[in-house]
Amino acid sequence: MKLSGNTILITGGSTGIGLAFAERFIKAGNKVIVCGRRENVLQNAKEKLPSLITRVSDLDNESERVALFDWVTANYPEVNVLVNNAGIQQRFNVRKSDAKNNWSYFRKEITTNIEAPFHLSMLFAPFFATKEEAAIINVTSGLAFTPFAIAPIYSATKAALHSFTMSLRHQLSETSVEVIEVAPPAVSTDLGGAGLHIHGEPLDAFADGIFKGLEEGKQEIGYGTSVARLRMSRDEIDEYTENMYKATKNAIE
Repeated sequence: MKLSGNTILITGGSTGIGLAFAERFIKAGNKVIVCGRRENVLQNAKEKLPSLITRVSDLDNESERVALFDWVTANYPEVNVLVNNAGIQQRFNVRKSDAKNNWSYFRKEITTNIEAPFHLSMLFAPFFATKEEAAIINVTSGLAFTPFAIAPIYSATKAALHSFTMSLRHQLSETSVEVIEVAPPAVSTDLGGAGLHIHGEPLDAFADGIFKGLEEGKQEIGYGTSVARLRMSRDEIDEYTENMYKATKNAIE
């Protein structure tokens, strides 16, 4: 995709990976819109990046996703890039999950990580297909390929988004819309809670690495440990997943 002259919508763009992407897109000469649930956090992002356009939107809600699409396309009809970045990661022991009385807690992870990017992609794809150049970038995870057993819903939702992204790429292959997958490793952000990813890849180095992949025109972009995981054999996946679980299972006991 071209890296300048775009109008870009980034979901979950007020912190972490989304905000790092927003900063780089702005510096490259793009107009950037970000959405998130918390107005105060969006305001903090705008103070850091004054040209940032913000919109409060709860992507768990179907009507708010439609409203977001309508608002963006009405006010910024030149929009031509969607970055589905918003995500939730919850770590838990299924034996202690209380799924009977607390399913809404787990459902939110599924809705945010699967339903929202599926829905937004399907809303924007026909609109983008009328443009000379457009792109949908879906942020999955290295865990789409090697499940993190203590975050089972997160891993499964990212695997689903990876599969959806592949199908979307084929369906849009004869249009102007590029479909790109970004598969991060653990990155030093507050995903899943403060302090859980302090040993992850530095955020700025990761974001720079992803932009290098975009410059090179890659359709699937990994970074650090996720690069190898994109092409692991089934036996390698099984071994990697087992070793990860053994190293982390005490965290949910």
